[in-house]
Amino acid sequence: MKFIYSLFVIQLLFVVSAFSQDFDFFYFVQQWPGSYCDTQKSCCYPSTGKPAADFGIHGLWPNYNDGTYPSNCDSNTPFDRTQISSVLKRMKSEWPTLACPSNDGINFWTHEWEKHGTCSESVLDQHSYFQTALDLKHQTNLLQALTSKGIKPNGESYTLQSIKEAIQESVGYTPFVECNVDTSGNSQLYQVYLCVDNSGSSLIECPVYPHGKCGSEIEFPAF
Repeated sequence: MKFIYSLFVIQLLFVVSAFSQDFDFFYFVQQWPGSYCDTQKSCCYPSTGKPAADFGIHGLWPNYNDGTYPSNCDSNTPFDRTQISSVLKRMKSEWPTLACPSNDGINFWTHEWEKHGTCSESVLDQHSYFQTALDLKHQTNLLQALTSKGIKPNGESYTLQSIKEAIQESVGYTPFVECNVDTSGNSQLYQVYLCVDNSGSSLIECPVYPHGKCGSEIEFPAF
């Protein structure tokens, strides 16, 4: 009987451990609005008006070390606007939507929570998930990292290496830079990925990087 009980305890501990470690790290992704808008698809400003000329949050995405990721993990915890009431003002300015037609951002945040956030519930509830992303934005301050090295959103081109080095020197970790293409077909700085441990508390070196590459020279468009 004691053996059976011990075996049950071991199995239970294994299940709890597996649940608490249901992903390996986060991608924290920030987006340059000028690059989102300067494509053939274009953009729409939020119903609150044009966002500030700063990187906006795209998302905080749980990932596995093999490059795959979980998604839509819990349909029983849908997005609840009341959970972010204390940070709603910051959400509107720091996590703005640029999708068309113009809207207040709720659809964007709903998508991010339900696809990605529900997969991190073992460590972050809904309020903590959004609060953590907002705090990471302030901690990393990408625009300051770039402009302090003379890399400014003025439509000029800069080397990919100089952009990565400026961010790495500022935040202490190697970023992944994603590009898109402007209306003239030029490569431009679009999104910056940094990695965060699976508690959401500390930046780390990325175990794996997303697919995709930029040219050696990329534009940093105005917004």
